Amino acid sequence: MIMKAEHPHQHIATAASAARQAQIRWRNTHFKALSRIRTPSQGNCCGRVVSKNHFFKHSRAFLWFLLCNLVMGVDRAHSQLLINVQNQGGEVIQESITSNIGEDLITLEFQKTDGTLITQVIDFRNEVQILKALVLGEEERGQSQYQVMCFATKFNKGDFISSAAMAKLRQKNPHTIRTPEEDKGRETFTMSSWVQLNRSLPITRHLQGLCAEAMDATYVRDVDLKAWAELPGSSISSLEAATEKFPDTLSTRCNEVSSLWAPCLCNLETCIGWYPCGLKYCKGKGVAGADSSGAQQQAQSTNYRCGIKTCRKCTQFTYYVRQKQQCLWDE
Repeated sequence: MIMKAEHPHQHIATAASAARQAQIRWRNTHFKALSRIRTPSQGNCCGRVVSKNHFFKHSRAFLWFLLCNLVMGVDRAHSQLLINVQNQGGEVIQESITSNIGEDLITLEFQKTDGTLITQVIDFRNEVQILKALVLGEEERGQSQYQVMCFATKFNKGDFISSAAMAKLRQKNPHTIRTPEEDKGRETFTMSSWVQLNRSLPITRHLQGLCAEAMDATYVRDVDLKAWAELPGSSISSLEAATEKFPDTLSTRCNEVSSLWAPCLCNLETCIGWYPCGLKYCKGKGVAGADSSGAQQQAQSTNYRCGIKTCRKCTQFTYYVRQKQQCLWDE
């Protein structure tokens, strides 16, 4: 497998070794500091005589604190992977996948060959997935700038590995071109409302910052609002207050409209060519021990995370635009 997680015994051993090295450096540094004191074996601390042995004996709490933080720090650290992915057209693009355990967040970003920049953010705490698309304008058709659209949808936790598991992944061959193990096909989302970004906190606090350039082009579905309302601390009233519904009368696709200034329903499709959609487990043997009578027990087999399953998935969004000019690609 191209990606792997550390065996749990190796994980602890690595952290413990780092802690021992830090302890040695810390001890040497403070011995040097204390050696500058002119008294041969004692120093003065807040009016009390303190020996060097007393100083280090009562510093063990700090060393235990340091050890615990090094062991847990691996799980708290941010992690980033750069993956070379071959799409279905044979072109190679580079994906950046970042995990933030403190925020329980994963960000996946890449640029398509046509210049479109795709950013996918998964907020595990609020079960929200945000897909942001920055599409370059067509200068020959009067578009001198780019457009930004954001789509917020309900996220199913089993569709992507957790931020903690993502942070533990290591890439063996970073220059290798990757292809996914499974193609999950295409999922269609019909959006029903705009999101008012200045009131979007009940959905997720990450929406306003990420989609600041999509002030009038951030979309959501009613079915997802109802699903989020079932989560603890949420309510349908606060969620609906953050949205504005599309006009009910419109049903014409943009590719059926001739005027560039007429409203219509736009389609935007994007594909995530490679992402870690699940974990793989390997079998190992635990450490043998003795029971209360002293009899030796056999080592028991254990399962540990040793790799990932990779997938590809396409998503098509259908949503309202006030002018066909905002959907020139859908023709």
